[in-house]
Amino acid sequence: AAMVKETIRVYARVKPLGRRQQAGIYSVDDDEKSLSSLEIVLPHDLADGFINNKRETYKFKFQKIFDQEAKQDVVFDSIAKPVAECVLAGYNGTIFAYGQTGSGKTFTITGGAERYSDRGIIPRTLSYIFDQLQKDSSKAYTTHVSYLEIYNECGYDLLDPRHEASRLEDLPKVTIMEDPDQNIHLKNLSLQQATNEEEALNLLFLGDTNRMIAETPMNQASTRSHCIFTIHISSKEPGSATIRRSKLHLVDLAGSERVAKTGVGGHLLTEAKYINLSLHYLEQVIIALAEKNRSHIPYRNSMMTSVLRDSLGGNCMTTMIATLSIDKRNIDESISTCRFAQRVALIKNEAVLNEEIDPRLMIVQLKKEIQELKDELALVTGKQRTSELSQEELLQLDELIETFLEDNDPDSTLDVGTDMRKIKYCFIHVKQLMNHSKISDKKLFSQHISEEKDVNKEAGEEELKKLKELLQQRDNEINILVNMLKKEKKIAQDALFQLNAASVGSAVLDQSLSRNLEESQSPSSCFSLKEAKDFSSSFHRLPFLSRQTGGKMSLGCQEAFEVFKRDHADSITIEDNKQLLKQR
Repeated sequence: AAMVKETIRVYARVKPLGRRQQAGIYSVDDDEKSLSSLEIVLPHDLADGFINNKRETYKFKFQKIFDQEAKQDVVFDSIAKPVAECVLAGYNGTIFAYGQTGSGKTFTITGGAERYSDRGIIPRTLSYIFDQLQKDSSKAYTTHVSYLEIYNECGYDLLDPRHEASRLEDLPKVTIMEDPDQNIHLKNLSLQQATNEEEALNLLFLGDTNRMIAETPMNQASTRSHCIFTIHISSKEPGSATIRRSKLHLVDLAGSERVAKTGVGGHLLTEAKYINLSLHYLEQVIIALAEKNRSHIPYRNSMMTSVLRDSLGGNCMTTMIATLSIDKRNIDESISTCRFAQRVALIKNEAVLNEEIDPRLMIVQLKKEIQELKDELALVTGKQRTSELSQEELLQLDELIETFLEDNDPDSTLDVGTDMRKIKYCFIHVKQLMNHSKISDKKLFSQHISEEKDVNKEAGEEELKKLKELLQQRDNEINILVNMLKKEKKIAQDALFQLNAASVGSAVLDQSLSRNLEESQSPSSCFSLKEAKDFSSSFHRLPFLSRQTGGKMSLGCQEAFEVFKRDHADSITIEDNKQLLKQR
């Protein structure tokens, strides 16, 4: 399938100033070839308490910046139309708006209710998609929509058709399920079919009615939740078994502002905490994606990032709109929104054409094809084919094979025509004859073999003898080693009785010893690892020897020296002399 690799496209939109707002100072520069840049100037009185008051101007790059007077249709044409085109072609798409409360996110995504021309991206996209679907008669399309609200880390289905909710809690709760292939499924989220634009807009209207609106001082109709409106499209060409499925997420995120500013108490504070937490997780995912060698991306931390998993760094064409409210009070928030946007712009997505084969359609197609081929065969050969060969045809083939096998002429051929069934039968029959003759040939063969065997036998026995000798030699070596070990064990224990010094570095010795023993153990060795372990544990306190002999000797040397002293013929004499010397 075709794949499109590209980074997430990031746009900015500046909200027109309200009546009482003081304008912030900013400039938009469209000179550069493909990108626009936005420069925000911090007023002096603000620079004071803000970010170690060094910088006073901030410059950010965007695909395009829509200034205060930009109209909704222009925003749609630049931002959403290219994504909608990709979705119609079978790719996944996502458009999400990010910014503080009251910076124009909902206006951009859903639109204003005042005038028809204020319609936002969702209604315009629906119009555009249904418009295109009607024009294209080459495929059969089906469209469904879903509308999910995430509020305090819980999902709610806004398109629950049974009732218009008075409270959010009345709506069906949506939960996340993950299948073995790590695909996310939303349980309890209804998919409503929409056959035309009117039905789709009615569903959008139902969802917006169900959407909870809490009053906050900052904005009388502030959105305190994330909303994801999704359009699912599947298309199929008539007669083809290939289905294309794509989805377009249109996401209105909750406000990105910090808690202190909203001036609210009680449950709105927990809200702000949750909202910021899920945006914080969104930010973490985005930071992780922008790092080159991060293998783990924390999608699972919040519901929001789980749902948008594909949109961020996955199989999707994603676009972000940063909404900015550049008045003096909100300049710091605008700067942090722009910073977030710059990070998002680093993420690379790989969108893949979503095609799959419908097995039921495939079976129907194949059956049809088989029938056509059978008819074609009958036409060419003049005979209607059954799937089995008749009895007399089989006998006839047997005869043909027999004459062919008995014919000594090297140029003789077996001609059964172009019937694949007959050719197969001949092969099977010849194979059976071969197997049959093999059994009778075996007797002759075995006589011939036995002569060869005698010759091979002698060579084999010679080899065997050599190996046995080698084995015996190895065994002897192992026995010697084992005896030595046992002796040394004995000595070590004797030494222990004599000197009960503290163990120094014994753990290290123990480890290396048992490792060496494990390595040296061969299948035919005569002592168990347990013995070796016992030995090594009794060997524990040996470092004292090195102190005794002035630290000059290695362990092996001390051992040997001890053994030598004890087994030496004159050892008794030496001991006596020692005693004498001591007395004197």
